[in-house]
Amino acid sequence: MAINLQKGQRIDIGLSKISVGLGWNPNEGTGYAFDLDASAFMIDANRLIPKEEFFVFYGNTDSPEGALHHSGDDPTGGNSDGGDDETITVDLNKVDDRIAEILFVVTIHEAGLRRQNYGQVRDSYIRLVDDSSGQEIAKYELGEDFSIETGVEFGRLYRRSGQWKFEASGIGYREDLAFFLGKYFKGEIIK
Repeated sequence: MAINLQKGQRIDIGLSKISVGLGWNPNEGTGYAFDLDASAFMIDANRLIPKEEFFVFYGNTDSPEGALHHSGDDPTGGNSDGGDDETITVDLNKVDDRIAEILFVVTIHEAGLRRQNYGQVRDSYIRLVDDSSGQEIAKYELGEDFSIETGVEFGRLYRRSGQWKFEASGIGYREDLAFFLGKYFKGEIIK
């Protein structure tokens, strides 16, 4: 049975291959489609991305060592019928030794221009799935706690004593993806 995660809650993963799924339903009548974007920041012990390639998102779908793969952008939340709209698959056995933590962030594309926030999005969530069985391990609802936010650090995988654990961080921001890049990457992103 899946765990409904609460902010700050930690769980042991105990698996090597998982998927992190993002889902939401399009909100009608607001003038624009809601484009939620899942991203993964693979960060080192200094809490920085060591190289640009360790930032995995719709524009860079694979990490350099093949540990993470992003399914691609869903600009409307309409790619699935009640399922995940964007997915990041993770093979923890392949993660580069420099990486101490994988931070998962969800942002709303062009939120400021479109005057959108999570309070206007229906049924948004992030979930962890065991790739071998397809069973949901844990789920974290993104809705009510983030009514005015446009970006959420929803959770992180981190290493402790050689084991991977997951923490539901649930930190909301009124910021876009560029803010998170500025926070975790000190180089220049080549577009």
